Amino acid sequence: MKKRHTLIIGGTRGTGRALVRAFAAKRHTVSVIGRRLPPESDLRDPHVKYWTVDLMDERRLSKVLKEIVDKNGKLSSLVFCQRYRGQDDAWNGDLQTSLTATKNVIEQLADEFDETGEKTIVIVGSVAGAFIAEEQPVGYHVVKAGLTQMVRYFAVLLGRKGIRINCVSPSSILKEESKKFYMEQKELLGLYQRIVPLGRMGTAEEISNVIEFLCSPESSFITGQNIVVDGGLSLQWHESLARKLASLTHLPITHQTPKKRK
Repeated sequence: MKKRHTLIIGGTRGTGRALVRAFAAKRHTVSVIGRRLPPESDLRDPHVKYWTVDLMDERRLSKVLKEIVDKNGKLSSLVFCQRYRGQDDAWNGDLQTSLTATKNVIEQLADEFDETGEKTIVIVGSVAGAFIAEEQPVGYHVVKAGLTQMVRYFAVLLGRKGIRINCVSPSSILKEESKKFYMEQKELLGLYQRIVPLGRMGTAEEISNVIEFLCSPESSFITGQNIVVDGGLSLQWHESLARKLASLTHLPITHQTPKKRK
C-alpha cells in the first residue's frame, strides 16, 4: 500500500504537535509548516520534515508548498492548526493567518491530492466561532466563524474531486505547553470539572483523535461538517449553568403563580 502523505499547517505546538506524533506513529510521511521549529527532540523523527514559514508571506508560502509536494509526493490529508500569535495589528494578523492563508493553501493544493486513496482536509476551529470568549480579540471570533463557512463552501466546491473537508471545534483543552499551568491552578481546574458534563478538560490528543478519524476511510461520507469537541459543555443552557455556579439551583427559574381557590 502506498505511504500516506499528510501536511499539517501549524504543527509545532498544541494540537498540531500531538497530531504530528500520531500520524508519524502510523508511519505517514508528515510535512509540517510552522513559524518556528519545534523542540529539538521532535526533529529526530525520520517520518517528519519541517519547513519554517510566516503564513503572511504569500510568495514564500506558495514556494514551500510546491517544494513539499515535489519532495514528499501528492497529499492524502491536509490539516490546518495555525493561529495568529503576534502582538501587533491582531485584526489583520488573524484574518491573514487564519482565513487568507487557509484559502490560498487549499486553492493551491486542490489538484495535488493522491488519486489512489482518501483525500481529506481538516480545519481546527474553536467554539468561539459560535460563542463569545471575552479574553480573545474580535478578529479571533470572526476568523473562527469564517472558517466553518469556508469548510461548507469548499465541501461543495471540491466534492466532485473526491476531496472531503471538515472542521473540528474544541473548547479549552489541556495541551503539553499549558498542562503545568492548569495543574497548578486548582481552582480553575475545579471549575472545568464542575461545568463540563464529562467532568474534566479535554486534551490535545483527544482532539487529534477526532482529526485522525476525519482523515480516515471510516469517515468516508462525512464532509462540510463542524464537529464540536467540548465534553458537552456547550449543550447547557447558559442561565442554568450560571445558576448552578451561583448555587441558586434551589430557586425556580420562573415565578409560579399560586392557584386561586374556588
